[in-house]
Amino acid sequence: MIMLKNDEQMDGIRTSGHYLAEMFEEIGPQICAGMSTYDVDKLFHEWMRKRHFGAPCVGYMGYPAATCVSVNDMVIHGIPTKQEILEDGDIVSVDICLERNGYISDSTHTYEIGTVSPEVHKLNEVTHKALYLGIEAASAKGARTQAIARAVYDWCAVKNGYGVVRDYCGHGVGFEMHEEPDIPNYVSLANPNPRLKPGMVIAIEPMINMGTYKIRTMPDGWGVKTADGKPACHWEHTVAITADGLEILTQL
Repeated sequence: MIMLKNDEQMDGIRTSGHYLAEMFEEIGPQICAGMSTYDVDKLFHEWMRKRHFGAPCVGYMGYPAATCVSVNDMVIHGIPTKQEILEDGDIVSVDICLERNGYISDSTHTYEIGTVSPEVHKLNEVTHKALYLGIEAASAKGARTQAIARAVYDWCAVKNGYGVVRDYCGHGVGFEMHEEPDIPNYVSLANPNPRLKPGMVIAIEPMINMGTYKIRTMPDGWGVKTADGKPACHWEHTVAITADGLEILTQL
């Protein structure tokens, strides 16, 4: 069931999203070569703890960290470790949910470490633009979820030849980390296609691979890598559908 939010609830999610954007703004520039993915997670988690924010990822179905830190061919759900060290040329996505007074927002930023190859930089730029093309599609009056999928897929797969992940997708958010509806990034008659209505809060999140769209799950049961070992990229914003139009909640 899609859970519509009233004005008070929307304000709560909006506040959470503002602080999540502020956290990325403050911590993101500190991510650099030589850090472990555990160090990255610790920076964000300490920011949350000092300000008394909740970290919904911790303990979610047994997940052990506050963030998902996914490097190079890790598409999503990379568990931070002290052994994985960021190196010049890496691409790393940081996926975070933030809870404030029971309201949850969700966002992902992808960072280029040092000097990346032109191919990796293009992948990051194309995926970042796909996020905003999906948001633009969602902002049209009377839009449905597959309009978002069409915008992302046409830009990433048709125009740029990248693999668009099919096994994972965007989603509703606000009261829980994952709510209905699903927001796929590819078009299929098999996918539901609900209309976007005022009161809906959704996370739009293109997950794009340089090569095949196919993925494989790691033995830890969490990490998801590209099937061909080529790099992947992930960007995400939480957005609200309101009577006055679409609002990006996780952007300053």
